[in-house]
Amino acid sequence: MSGDKPRTNGSADQGDVEMNDSTTPTKNGKGKDGDEEMTVVVPPLKNGKATDSAAKDGEKTEEATPVDPREKAIQEIKANFALLERAVTQFDPRFSLRVLRSIPSVRSQLTADVLATVIMDTYVRPTPTAFALLQAVKDDASFPRERVEEWSKKKDTPQSQKTTSKEVLPEIDVYLSILVQVHLYERKAIETGAQFSDGLVNHLRSLNRRTIDPLAARVYFYYSLFYEVTAPAPPSPVAAVVGIRKTLLDALRTATLRKDQDIQASVTTLLLRNYLSTSHINQADLLISHTAFPPTAANNQIARYLYYLGRIRAIQLSYTEAHEHLIGATRKSPTTYKASGFYQASTKLLIVVELLMGDIPDRAIFRQPSLEKALQPYLQLVQAVSTGDVIGFQNLVQKYNSAFRADNTYTLILRLRQNVIKTGIRMMSLSYARISLRDMCLRLGLDSEESAEYIKGFMKSKDIGDIYSTREPGDAFHERIQACLALHDESVKAMRFPMNQHRLELKNAQEARERERELAKEIVDGEMDDDDTPGGDFEGL
Repeated sequence: MSGDKPRTNGSADQGDVEMNDSTTPTKNGKGKDGDEEMTVVVPPLKNGKATDSAAKDGEKTEEATPVDPREKAIQEIKANFALLERAVTQFDPRFSLRVLRSIPSVRSQLTADVLATVIMDTYVRPTPTAFALLQAVKDDASFPRERVEEWSKKKDTPQSQKTTSKEVLPEIDVYLSILVQVHLYERKAIETGAQFSDGLVNHLRSLNRRTIDPLAARVYFYYSLFYEVTAPAPPSPVAAVVGIRKTLLDALRTATLRKDQDIQASVTTLLLRNYLSTSHINQADLLISHTAFPPTAANNQIARYLYYLGRIRAIQLSYTEAHEHLIGATRKSPTTYKASGFYQASTKLLIVVELLMGDIPDRAIFRQPSLEKALQPYLQLVQAVSTGDVIGFQNLVQKYNSAFRADNTYTLILRLRQNVIKTGIRMMSLSYARISLRDMCLRLGLDSEESAEYIKGFMKSKDIGDIYSTREPGDAFHERIQACLALHDESVKAMRFPMNQHRLELKNAQEARERERELAKEIVDGEMDDDDTPGGDFEGL
């Protein structure tokens, strides 16, 4: 070993490493002549990792390799097929709901190429359902026409029958149809999506499978969504949404008979949204009175139902009921930033209803991160109403006219004008003991004196005097006495005693006295000794 060439220390394949004389200190202070050579043992590296920098760079390159989003979307869609099969075999709708919840994750990656690849891999041989799905997305630029043509030339041979061990489930057909609906809606292919949804809804009416109900509810949602943006759009009385009401009512009747709560809840909210879009409030109210919303519906459907119910009651001037429904809708709606659209809409309507009730919303509502920017016009509206600024209120309505109309709160906000006038008059009464109607209109910025027609000629504030010189304290004291007397009378009436119980006690006492007299008489006559008495000694007698 002494004649071998020394090697560098730290190589990966070394065990014992020799150190030469020029780099190794001498042992026991001796010179290098005649000294023994010292052997240093280097322990192996942990987990067998190499220290070569090139190897490390190679590993980092492999780990940093990006995943193709197209392949990821295809694999995620195919993975959902297994969940749908488990939903059918185990008859458990939770697996179908998991599939529906995964749609937002693949929504951004849905293209005609991805859909066509999944469809051709799922349907090994061409079928009418597969052709219908491909026909809906064929106009997209990414549609693989050559591969589809090759796939469509496949014939139903014995080999193809062997490769397909089982038929594709109807649940998978509907799931792929939903993905096509999502893709068409994202591409704004409204006419194609409406036609495709019409055929899909007609196909669903021929199926009677409970495992397909959660998927069918989502189909009806996109079916209604396509017609809402189809020209002529609401609130036109001849809007396209009017034409689908019969289909939705038929679906609601069928779902009620089959006790299909998923479709029943979804179609009920879609019908209410349909009626409200064209301002058919009476028909929406009749639908609510003649149908029963399923109590076991999904949380998002309950929130939508409460929101539409609150809008209907607010239009009908039932502000208390509307406030209760909107409170429930805001509590059930998601508050995350990505899903804050519904929470913003319900909160905006809730603020307007509270103002119509004469209340001022809590300022903490406007400080929430998901609402701070969206509620900026409504914050200014609350400030104008609370201060009685009529001119500022009118300027706000004109400034945010388009925003209020988009939120469907414009007509309700116009009702707040009388509240603003009343608040301004109330604040003015603190400064003036008597003021004419004309001067009041000038200070409030009203157009004419008729705007405050409920005030006769002038407004006069009552001076605050000695309240104890009036009958008000005596009346309040009298009301308290009456309340106490009424409470006493109700307490006496609430007491219950057994019937004729006192007579029974008197009768028992009289019989006891008669027995005592007889016993005493017998003792006196000597007919009975003291020891024979059943009660013992009668010394007390």
